[in-house]
Amino acid sequence: MSTSYKPNSYLMKVAGFTFIRNAVKNDYPIVEAITSILPVCDEFIVALGNSDDETEKLIRGINSPKIKIINTVWDDNIREGGAVFAAETDKAFLSISPDVDWAFYIQGDECVHGQYLPVIKKEMEDNLNNSNIEGLLFKYRHFYGSYDYYGHSRRWYRREIRIVRNNKAVHSYRDAQGFRWNGRKIKVKLIDAYIYHYGWVKPPEGLKSKLRNFNLFYHDDEWLQQNLPETFEFDYENADRLIHFTGTHPAVMQPRIAATNWNLNINLKELHKKMSFRRKALQAIEDVTGWRMSEYRNYKIVK
Repeated sequence: MSTSYKPNSYLMKVAGFTFIRNAVKNDYPIVEAITSILPVCDEFIVALGNSDDETEKLIRGINSPKIKIINTVWDDNIREGGAVFAAETDKAFLSISPDVDWAFYIQGDECVHGQYLPVIKKEMEDNLNNSNIEGLLFKYRHFYGSYDYYGHSRRWYRREIRIVRNNKAVHSYRDAQGFRWNGRKIKVKLIDAYIYHYGWVKPPEGLKSKLRNFNLFYHDDEWLQQNLPETFEFDYENADRLIHFTGTHPAVMQPRIAATNWNLNINLKELHKKMSFRRKALQAIEDVTGWRMSEYRNYKIVK
């Protein structure tokens, strides 16, 4: 399906926004993330953290007049619950032009397949004047280990808000997984579009590095030394259940996928056997009914 679009109608203006720091060093597909949603955006705000690699060069290499970079400095003293990620997300959101209607959030390890862009754009248009809809809720595929498998169990969140009204009462929540409106849950519509999450697609050494770097923003040095020492080995068998992916990846991801130089060697049946009886039972209920019992929801779905 074509992903070529005419400019948005004057009746609707859309801004993309994200935050990033040290994308080169940590191998984040930030260029792919931005360019995957850029066609439906009239502007795109990048909160560029104080990096010590060539992240800025990477972003400027996209060479789009839509992109506006704001330079930020991360507060490295915030090491609890990933709160610094929310702080940086809010910096990007607050820099969106006041005449924007919808704000489309994408993180540095996420992408949207081109096949979903028409659906997403239509949902924004159809709900533009429906004040009861404050955001749009996306489904998720969490790819794991390689581009051939995604996690599908209670360990992985199924949905999250990625489009919100451009109202400055909105703020990023906790570790920037979702949003709140003046502290309350946002009223959202669940749409038939997926976010492809690639944060766990790395070779073992890459995931080892990711875990250590990521947890720098959640825990202190003592916790890191006790739980993730330099000598620890990443175990792919923490996924509970993996599903073989038979679809296609976004076109922007194809060069990165073609450069893959490792294989995921894991016994899927043995992986599933390691799930506890309780988790297996709850998963079986979800598989049959589509209902995830006791699911954490940082939003309120509007029918």
